[in-house]
Amino acid sequence: MNHLSIILPAKNEAPALADLLPRLRAAYSGAEIIVVDDGSTDDTRRVCTEAGVDCLSSPYSMGNGAAIKRGARAAKGDILVFMDGDGQHDPADVARLLARLDEGYDMVVGARDWGSQAGVGRGLANTLYNWLATRMTGQAVADLTSGFRAARADKFREFLHLLPNGFSYPTTSTMAFFRSAYAVAYVPIKAAQRVGKSHIKPLRDGVRFLLIIFKIATLYSPLKLFVPASAMFFLLGCANYAWTFQHEGRLTNGSTLLWSASVIVFLIGLISEQITSLIYRQSQ
Repeated sequence: MNHLSIILPAKNEAPALADLLPRLRAAYSGAEIIVVDDGSTDDTRRVCTEAGVDCLSSPYSMGNGAAIKRGARAAKGDILVFMDGDGQHDPADVARLLARLDEGYDMVVGARDWGSQAGVGRGLANTLYNWLATRMTGQAVADLTSGFRAARADKFREFLHLLPNGFSYPTTSTMAFFRSAYAVAYVPIKAAQRVGKSHIKPLRDGVRFLLIIFKIATLYSPLKLFVPASAMFFLLGCANYAWTFQHEGRLTNGSTLLWSASVIVFLIGLISEQITSLIYRQSQ
């Protein structure tokens, strides 16, 4: 297991880590285990020390994605396993992810079932994300936002510059792997109830998760988002022109503005597509 690094981002998760870390150490004694302490104010560092686990501490909170990036840079293993530090993920499932990775995949994600979702709202939101990502990539995406995954270190590090500092690193990394034609697989898992209180706030993060939907599209293939939007403006312009011509016998400013918006949106899509291609080309 010298090639394996297990990375756990954590913010005030000492009670969960006190139970999780000994189980991980017992199951993967030869693995490198890294807890990235994202500005915790509890006993996270003491718990890591007692468990014989490396702890990378930050003087203040930088975000879940920032912790993932710091852990990925520090890890020495050829295979990186990412787990939440809140006790939701079963250490026994790590072996299942690694077994699938050995089949030739570049990243394997633990896919939660409906019963493992944190509430109906989160479940519906994740279902929407999965559907959109499946439509964008043409591949079945079982769980776009799962933080439990195993990936080949060299490939994962190619996309560190794309990962946000916030909570959407699973979305970004998944779409980046698909965009670069790296093989991704899913393994069904059962996620337990987290220990302690969630750091996600429904109102603030609800808006942020909505923006993730648009980010998914622009990250993978911007034209798949901008072309339909451009077509919608064009058709609205045509419909407005048909109505005004029939009733007033003239072309109005409304139709002209809608057609202009159609052209502008399409051109923005072309530019975004070129920028996206350059970003991924630089990461190769």
